[in-house]
Amino acid sequence: MQSLRELYRIGVGPSSSHTMAPGRAAEIFLKKNPDFNTCKVTLYGSLAATGKGHFTDRAIFDVLGKDRTQILWRKDIVLPFHTNAVKFEAFDQTGELIDTQVFYSVGGGALMQEGQAPFEEVYRFKTFSEIVAWAEDQGRPLWAIVFDREGEEMRQYLHSVWERMQQSVHNGLNNEDVLPGGLRLARKANSFYKKAKAQRFDLARTGLISAYSLAVSEENAAGGIVVTAPTCGSCGVLAGVLYYLKSHQDFSDREIINALATAGLIGNTVKQNASISGAEVGCQGEIGVACAMASGAVAQLFGGTVSQIEYAAEIGLEHFLGLTCDPVMGLVQIPCIERNAIAANRAVTAAEYALYTDGRHRVSFDDVVKAMRQTGHDLPDLYKETAEGGLAMIVEK
Repeated sequence: MQSLRELYRIGVGPSSSHTMAPGRAAEIFLKKNPDFNTCKVTLYGSLAATGKGHFTDRAIFDVLGKDRTQILWRKDIVLPFHTNAVKFEAFDQTGELIDTQVFYSVGGGALMQEGQAPFEEVYRFKTFSEIVAWAEDQGRPLWAIVFDREGEEMRQYLHSVWERMQQSVHNGLNNEDVLPGGLRLARKANSFYKKAKAQRFDLARTGLISAYSLAVSEENAAGGIVVTAPTCGSCGVLAGVLYYLKSHQDFSDREIINALATAGLIGNTVKQNASISGAEVGCQGEIGVACAMASGAVAQLFGGTVSQIEYAAEIGLEHFLGLTCDPVMGLVQIPCIERNAIAANRAVTAAEYALYTDGRHRVSFDDVVKAMRQTGHDLPDLYKETAEGGLAMIVEK
């Protein structure tokens, strides 16, 4: 498994795979070809199908310059390695091709190139069952593995992640403007927050969690700075839940950071054994995994055993199996923003359910990850971030 730095990325929304990663690819290309005269960029598969709604072109133009960059949209072509592919071609003043680079956006802002060496493995574990076995054998909490493997400097990095998550909530709560894009969708976080604050505390939980999750998701949709957890499209789930727990359940920053470490192990397991790319496995890989991460974090914060934490994560993912990725107009708005709020509330419910049990359960988290991978493989392509099926087609009609 990779470092949690590769899972929790701080960057600009609205999409880790369609905005953040193509922007990084353009930066790598520019560094190698600083003196190119003109550039042709070809987007393939899902990058082309929903790239305009995800501001992929804007991310590339911001790096390479719009005046000397041409973008071609080839949603009809899917390259074998991954559906999210982008090819950069640099030309000199005579029009001669001087360099070609192909990148694949494999989810969560990560990039790969064909023939590239595998990512550095920081954790020797392959499955979550192995992580659970280590914790039980050592008599230590799950989060201890992170700081054992990555050192105490990872605590500082997770602190910066937590600071950004909180700032995203603050920014989202204090912005009531309409979101960019053709849907003219109004922000809801501020309204939810005001209505929730007016209720008795015992009735306000759903509204508060929703408000915080919506705040982050709306910031993402507006192109603000967020943390992938595990993606930009699902960034509001874990952030919203943790903000609620700190603000209304009095958990300390240190406890929250430990919970982030455990949530990261859950997300890393899916990234290792399946996918967190909506273009590859549908929204179950984004919202479903985010819910699993948040469920495990909540169970840990409320004193759950290692088995109860694993059970909470299993519940969080299991009940999102088969979730399609069908963004209306290719924007990370409908149904994406609403899904963040629903998944955040469901994460708390999943953790509570697991905590009511003794932690024993028939279906392991690893089993659900396998099922998610197979389900994603079986889903028709039009339900995997193409905006050509499901809700996207019904609403646009």
